[in-house]
Amino acid sequence: MCKKIVVVNAGPRSGWNTDTLITEAAKGARSAGADIQRFDLFRLEKYTGCISCFGCKRKANKGRCVCRDGLTPVLDAIRSADGLIIGSPNYLGELTASFRALYERLIFQNLTYNVQEPCCSLRSVPVLLIMTSNAPDTAYSGLLRNYQQTLSRFVGPTELLVSGDTLQLKDYSRTDWEWSMFDPEAKKLRHETVFPQECEKAFARGAELAR
Repeated sequence: MCKKIVVVNAGPRSGWNTDTLITEAAKGARSAGADIQRFDLFRLEKYTGCISCFGCKRKANKGRCVCRDGLTPVLDAIRSADGLIIGSPNYLGELTASFRALYERLIFQNLTYNVQEPCCSLRSVPVLLIMTSNAPDTAYSGLLRNYQQTLSRFVGPTELLVSGDTLQLKDYSRTDWEWSMFDPEAKKLRHETVFPQECEKAFARGAELAR
């Protein structure tokens, strides 16, 4: 029986850095025989983060978010998955609001407030968390370490893959941008030389997740 890997894109831009890396990771998982189910959070029906209704804390709903909206099929798929690949760009020093909405709902449904059993998840789902950013790779190590620890505790063992100093535009020279902070040539060079290596890493991590 092949493994089921859920792939979640928490970024809005099709064909760019986050989308490319999670697609490569999904290809890697598929190459190892996994069945892929993908969700693009920016294309779902309306949803919110946790609304603090505490419905998931009732015994009848243990480990299951009771809020029904666009995230429900994503949460249901992850609950029965053998692995999770999730990618997000970094916006203003954090992952996207769409990522946060899923993260809140995913974690809180498994958090019991019970000292004897702090996590009520019935199965461990290994996670590959991918983040892209126009800042250097090392800029957000503390942020990602916190996500890694929490996901590992309440979802499953979590690995990180970070792609920093990314190319954001095909053409930085347009006069209406007036972006003087970046070195366009350096960005392009990195995209042509380093980013393909990161794509290979994503493929390998995806394959490893599926094995």
